[in-house]
Amino acid sequence: MKTRKLGALEVSEIGFGTMSFAAYYGASPEEAEAIRVIRGAFDLGVTHFDTAEAYGPWTNEVLVGRALAPIRDKVTIATKFGWNIDQTTGVRGPGLNSHPKQIRLVAENSLKRLGIDTIDLFYQHRVDPAVPMEDVAGTVRDLIAEGKVRHFGLSEAAAGSVRRAHAVQPVAAIQSEYSLWTREPEPEILPLCEELGIGFVPWSPLGAGFLTGKIDATTEIGSGDFRANSPRFTAEAREANKGLVELLTRIATAKGATSAQIALAWLLAQKPFIVPIPGTRRLDRVTENVGAASIILTAADLAEIEQETAKIAVQGARLPEAVLQFSYR
Repeated sequence: MKTRKLGALEVSEIGFGTMSFAAYYGASPEEAEAIRVIRGAFDLGVTHFDTAEAYGPWTNEVLVGRALAPIRDKVTIATKFGWNIDQTTGVRGPGLNSHPKQIRLVAENSLKRLGIDTIDLFYQHRVDPAVPMEDVAGTVRDLIAEGKVRHFGLSEAAAGSVRRAHAVQPVAAIQSEYSLWTREPEPEILPLCEELGIGFVPWSPLGAGFLTGKIDATTEIGSGDFRANSPRFTAEAREANKGLVELLTRIATAKGATSAQIALAWLLAQKPFIVPIPGTRRLDRVTENVGAASIILTAADLAEIEQETAKIAVQGARLPEAVLQFSYR
């Protein structure tokens, strides 16, 4: 697989988001199976793996650390801080916490859980309005100087916050939701990344599975699945948004590909510094996702996608308000 740059950090052009192994899509798979899939992704060329202390909390970092231990020197690992999680009990409190003391505690504990000496990419998971961005960036800068972190990232941050952070410690990557049905980063964040030499990492690049074409208005979504509470996954919204899937399916058929592959190929075609991190619990889906890197969308293909998606008004907020309130600050 080819590589791309997140700032100065070189990674595979398609990464792997490991959140799906936490209990967000119903019961988690057995650890042995999860490790098989993660290592299988590496065998297929993936070298960038994304986790967070909040996934569990903590259990996902432990899993990722165990899975990648034999190949640690061949991969990059991203994790995150910023939610208000008690560093002794793991109990998640309300809101955010990016105070310098908390950032340091999270870094130390994440290193232990992952079983590594240095975090390759350390994201602030959400911007904390109670803590000046200069203090956050300065704390990560100090951790970099101490050798505990290599690169600094921000997740779901607004342009002003990115500029303030970057002035203190260069930001390597911005991670925000981005896909054919979530295009909020386009007006400001992507141009800012281009201006400042920052990589962009789309999370949920397949629309939490909707853009794969495997979900429609009749699909049963279990109560333990976070999508059961998502405004964009009501039966009505899924029915209203099916035009996106129909478009992807039509182009995929012509290309001898899948809808998921076209959705990922579209992201890769937007900017050379974009590195999507699709997540899945199945190795065959990893194989499918990685295959997107070999699909070429022509200028005519991209123009058709742009023209057709402009006709589709996506229905439903991308996240519940309780979570959405923390984005783009």
